[in-house]
Amino acid sequence: AMLRLRLLTWDVKDTLLRLRRPVGESYAAEARAHGVRVQPEALGRSFREAYGAQSRRFPNYGRGRGLSSQQWWVDVVKQTFRLSGVHEDGVLTLMAENLYRDFCSARNWEVLPGAGETLSRCCQRGFCMGVVSNFDNRLENVLSQCNLRHHFEFVLTSEDVGFAKPDRRIFEKALRLGGVPPQQAAHVGDDYARDYRAARAVGMHGFLLRAAGQGKEPGVPPEHILPTLSHLLALIEK
Repeated sequence: AMLRLRLLTWDVKDTLLRLRRPVGESYAAEARAHGVRVQPEALGRSFREAYGAQSRRFPNYGRGRGLSSQQWWVDVVKQTFRLSGVHEDGVLTLMAENLYRDFCSARNWEVLPGAGETLSRCCQRGFCMGVVSNFDNRLENVLSQCNLRHHFEFVLTSEDVGFAKPDRRIFEKALRLGGVPPQQAAHVGDDYARDYRAARAVGMHGFLLRAAGQGKEPGVPPEHILPTLSHLLALIEK
């Protein structure tokens, strides 16, 4: 039976866009431009530590805690370099501001294979489409620069909405904006808990992007698994 879907919502990071290179490499290149030598691997480890600590201390980019998301990220970048042994304040500030700006643009992001084509075909089929992403407010700009923004009627970020996936309220807001009941909507993403399970919990359909070799998720029927985004329309129109 064909699903009677009217709204498709999309995760972004590692579903539609991915980083062109590991974070540690981007940070190391910025450091080199300032005459500072740090190993990319060390920066990658430091970034995971700094990002994790900041996320626990100030969830959702410091929303509601008197912190702008730009300040939140600048602090993460500085702490990443400090953990890797760089302590000169002037250089830290400059590098952090440059990196914040660079991650705003298409310089550090690339569109996943099949994403542009799949979004175009979904639009042609007449689906209403929106983004539901645990991202800060740079996302509109990133999507525009990567030439994907025009596919979407709305873009919901956790920073703007004030709730991050898997919180049901970000999905409920998407359903309100799309003007459809949950059984006429589906969410596409790569994270089992935050995308697939969370969308199903509000009564939406869910599709889980699972690249080959990523292993099976127990409890996800094969017809809900997308080996690539290009498989989506075949599953929806079965």
